[in-house]
Amino acid sequence: MDEISGTVNETLAESGAESRRGNVLLLSGSLGMGHDVMAEACTTSLERRGFTTRTADSLRMTDGRNGALGQNVFRGLIAIPGVYDALHFSQLRTGGRVARAIEQTSSRFLVPRLREDLQAQPVDMVISIFASAAAAVSRLKPEFPGLVTAVFSSDCCVHRIWVQENTDLFLVTSQTAARYVRRFSPQARVAVVPTPVRTPFYDPPTQEEARGSLGIPLESRCVLLMSGSWGLGPLVEAAEALAAAGVWVLAVAGRNEKLAGQLAALAERDHRVIPFGFTNRIPELMAASNLVVTSSGDTCSEARVIGRDLLLMDVVPGHGRDNLQKELDRGHAEVTSTDSLSLTRSALACLDRVKPPSERVVGTPQAWEQAFGAALAQVGLGANW
Repeated sequence: MDEISGTVNETLAESGAESRRGNVLLLSGSLGMGHDVMAEACTTSLERRGFTTRTADSLRMTDGRNGALGQNVFRGLIAIPGVYDALHFSQLRTGGRVARAIEQTSSRFLVPRLREDLQAQPVDMVISIFASAAAAVSRLKPEFPGLVTAVFSSDCCVHRIWVQENTDLFLVTSQTAARYVRRFSPQARVAVVPTPVRTPFYDPPTQEEARGSLGIPLESRCVLLMSGSWGLGPLVEAAEALAAAGVWVLAVAGRNEKLAGQLAALAERDHRVIPFGFTNRIPELMAASNLVVTSSGDTCSEARVIGRDLLLMDVVPGHGRDNLQKELDRGHAEVTSTDSLSLTRSALACLDRVKPPSERVVGTPQAWEQAFGAALAQVGLGANW
């Protein structure tokens, strides 16, 4: 990893990144961890280039509290089968009347708070990594001459609220996403970049080292089972069924405290289940595993960097179904239903096919760094800015 980081830093230094360049505000949103992960990756890259950064939670700014209102609304939508699918596919993706109403309502609350923030702490660039933030920044851009505005969405089908006319640059992670941006803004400046991955995933332990620290026999079959920071899906049932089939299960509950308690109780009954709550040990857990069983999201890119194949649970509605299709198209991934019998059968079949060696890091940060730098240059923030 030191060699990789050194190469990246040398490249950036050669381009003149040793001097401080300017201030960047990244607007994330506390729906799960995905937006924060993207913000963290961008922050690392920007600071290597000499920018000063800060990150704000646009959901917290919108409701003036802790972002709980937006989280509760989203949780309510996905809790009722079909509701969020209907909203996403009939309204958000098409830019329907409900999508416009959501955009206007969120902007009514977010715009004044964001205006105060930008007046108190001026910046040279804002990168919106949350859809409602993109809408609010677009409304404010005319008030701040010289402000560069960018949007970064890792969704496969970028929906209408993401795409605002007062946006200088759209960062997306697939050509399909670029075409969805141009559906609503045909003249948009769009840069397709690799999905950024946090630094620790480029420096995992070997499988032998990881299993040794976890107490897992080297010759055993092992899966990492997780589904975002909310722990969506039947993780307890899946962990129990997989362990009963002789598979070691590294089961991660994320920030779901109820799920963490259930997994801990299961681990007391079956030693093959090793439970975790919210943890920064995911690179180690991936390295220990033969297969990563998860939902569509940033975990997929992280697993690919380490070189682990994926079994994807079809558990996230709406944009999650779009992104699941994207991950299947990228390869080294299968899809399963969420009942424990189907999941276990699919996992066992995958384990029969996939036997990664103990050292199989297949990605480097170079592609992301180069693409991100080229994108910044498109809006005048290149080496000589």
